[in-house]
Amino acid sequence: MKYSAKITGFGPEAFEFLSPEIDLNFVIIFNEDAPPELAELSILHTKAELKETPAAGDTLKLGSNIYKITAVGTEAPHTLATLGHCTLAFGGGKEAYRPGCIMLEGPALTQASLKAGDVIEIF
Repeated sequence: MKYSAKITGFGPEAFEFLSPEIDLNFVIIFNEDAPPELAELSILHTKAELKETPAAGDTLKLGSNIYKITAVGTEAPHTLATLGHCTLAFGGGKEAYRPGCIMLEGPALTQASLKAGDVIEIF
């Protein structure tokens, strides 16, 4: 297990960027102590240790959804380790959209598919 955290809550705008029809199809994760202006946009979770750098080919579990990591931005491992923060983008692709992005391939994520107490795991 490279990373394991428990979802503690959701900002009121945490799911505003999910739309498979357009290029905006992502969520933002942050430790539960994120500043209020960032917490509003984020899926919040417990602090967790990043034991190993995520890489293309790894698996990310978000609640009951399983995703294949297809690319990891250059800043994502650092911000995940220090702030519990990165953007999880559901477009697949061999290159990250932005430096803080982890690209995922798998099922569509919906607000109804996540709840507090679910896990975020990378393995």
